[in-house]
Amino acid sequence: MPYPTALILASASAARQSLLRGASVAFSAQASGVDEAVVKAAGGPPAVLALELARRKAAAVSAANPGALVIGADQVLVCGAKIFNKPVDLADAAGQLRDLRGRTHHLVTAVCLVQDGAVLWDHVAEPRLTMRAVSDDYLDQYLRAEGETLLSLPGAYRLEGLGITLFETIEGDFFTILGLPLLPLLGALREAGAVPA
Repeated sequence: MPYPTALILASASAARQSLLRGASVAFSAQASGVDEAVVKAAGGPPAVLALELARRKAAAVSAANPGALVIGADQVLVCGAKIFNKPVDLADAAGQLRDLRGRTHHLVTAVCLVQDGAVLWDHVAEPRLTMRAVSDDYLDQYLRAEGETLLSLPGAYRLEGLGITLFETIEGDFFTILGLPLLPLLGALREAGAVPA
């Protein structure tokens, strides 16, 4: 594949951008404008939904940036048979945390590379996280401390912040849990000639 003229992350996620910057990847970021609710409403297995969301986001940005190599990524949080969306308010965030405490959930995370509308590579990983049986008092303290930053996060926690205190065990790559399977992605970017090999 020819060297891309630009590398674009199809996301406004500060966490994903921070991970790429930390790896010294030169990129720009553009929000895709894809309506996640429409894709999720179609239903299907979480891995299929996560990959479809990642592909649609990358394809939307790719359409506006011919020749660019576009990274699309998304996550679906699933606990039992329930898929969790971003909480609409702090009461919803509290409800999500109460649903998750004492239970194991999966953060199904997908990433892909798209150029000129064609998917060149994709990857899905499924970290497992077990939240401890957190008390109501601690959840109230946590919600006050984190505030409305939680409204952009399915499950209402940030592992890179105070959210780590909610967990008993975590199985999976930390980068993937933060929203970007960085090691597989870097390998694909090297193969594409987008980062130094």
